[in-house]
Amino acid sequence: MLAFKAVQGAGWLVFSRVVGRLIDFGTLLVLARILTPADFGLAALATSLVAVLDTVLEVPVTQALIRLPSVDKSHLDTGFTLGLIRGSLLAIIVLAAAWPYSLFYREPVLVPLTAVLVLGPIARGFASPGMVYFARELGFKQTFILEVSGKLCASIVATIVVLSGGAYWAIAVNYAIASVGATTVSYVLAPYRPALSLARMSDFARFIGWFSSAQLVSALNWQFDRFLVGALADRPTLGRYAVANDVAVIPTQSIIGPALQPVMAAFSQINTDRERVKLAFLKAARFAMLISLPACIGISLSADLVTDFLLGPKWAGAAPLLSVLALSVAPVAYFQTLYSVSLALDKPSIIFRLNATELCFRVVLIPIGFYVGSVMGTSLARVGLSSLMFIFYLAEVRRLLDLGIREQCSNLWKIAVASGVMATSVWFLRDALAAKDLNHILELVFVTMTGAATYTGTLLVLGIRLIAGRGRLELVDRR
Repeated sequence: MLAFKAVQGAGWLVFSRVVGRLIDFGTLLVLARILTPADFGLAALATSLVAVLDTVLEVPVTQALIRLPSVDKSHLDTGFTLGLIRGSLLAIIVLAAAWPYSLFYREPVLVPLTAVLVLGPIARGFASPGMVYFARELGFKQTFILEVSGKLCASIVATIVVLSGGAYWAIAVNYAIASVGATTVSYVLAPYRPALSLARMSDFARFIGWFSSAQLVSALNWQFDRFLVGALADRPTLGRYAVANDVAVIPTQSIIGPALQPVMAAFSQINTDRERVKLAFLKAARFAMLISLPACIGISLSADLVTDFLLGPKWAGAAPLLSVLALSVAPVAYFQTLYSVSLALDKPSIIFRLNATELCFRVVLIPIGFYVGSVMGTSLARVGLSSLMFIFYLAEVRRLLDLGIREQCSNLWKIAVASGVMATSVWFLRDALAAKDLNHILELVFVTMTGAATYTGTLLVLGIRLIAGRGRLELVDRR
């Protein structure tokens, strides 16, 4: 029953993220056809600064409260107060860093641009902490309402700004308004009377310490590429790289990430029974890779069609980058599962250790990649890095849950085989269609349907089945 509730919660979160992405897609269609890659490159520089500082100063109120046996008003007050302190620090640090940052990149407009962008994370810190009650009960319908409301408000305002000639300001406004709108709606869904208190700080302190350290390293990991490319390449090149990366991470950010949020809550409820945690991890990891691996391979093999469909002809230069970057994202789904179980078992130090390991490899491999092949070399270096980190993920799971690497690989090999069969069929299909000169949208639909059918059919042949009904929804291997 717990697993079914987790799946229901995951369904709401995935649906929320899919609808949100559709709204983002509509906004992107407007922005990409009016703005230039240089505009997106400038916005990417400002966003990178805000994103790093936002991630470093993140206070994991929801994650910290989910793992507690019970939550009362004093916990909510402490979480709200921490959010207020965090927002104030973030505003001061971003505004102080914006001027030297703009001098380094020789872009004076970065100062006001970051000032607008930082309103987004500041607003998120003021969201009603009462939303945690829904998460603890694995009820995420309210999260759907919250996120979609913010996205709709942001899309409308950004569209008005860009059509009025606001150029790259539309990107900044879209980023900020989404959070402001969502925060406003949170108080409608989960009424809360703000009060300042740090009475329950002890319940947050240890968790926040390791989590914040891990977030600092994670922020450097995810933004290091953009800082490097922004410093050594022109703005259009950075814009193409940043947009290609944003499209590449859609499977993990829009589907896997949201789906695993209720899984963390479910892990927390069974964390005293390690055998159940092991079994739950294997199921969650299989589900995550079941979606991530074929989605990333599919995006890679149809990158030119995806780019033309989403962004238009002037973004054709982003297609080769997307083709490579999509492959680098596939192992992230396994890390997201490990991330959820580590937090549920109160082991955030594992996340810090993995992020630190990745950063050590990144600061060596990414510059080498850029030196050898510019942004394409950077993209290829990221594929090598993600493959290397997958080995470390397997090793950490073995230490944490006493699950052998062979057992973990046995859990995934059928997905790998099915993905390989799918990739082969799509490859040959695209080769056969090359001389047909089909409409790109029609070809994308045809290729997607063929790939999905081949992948699903192969899984069925290998014995993978989805069991649904009577409070049960589970992926099983009949062989």
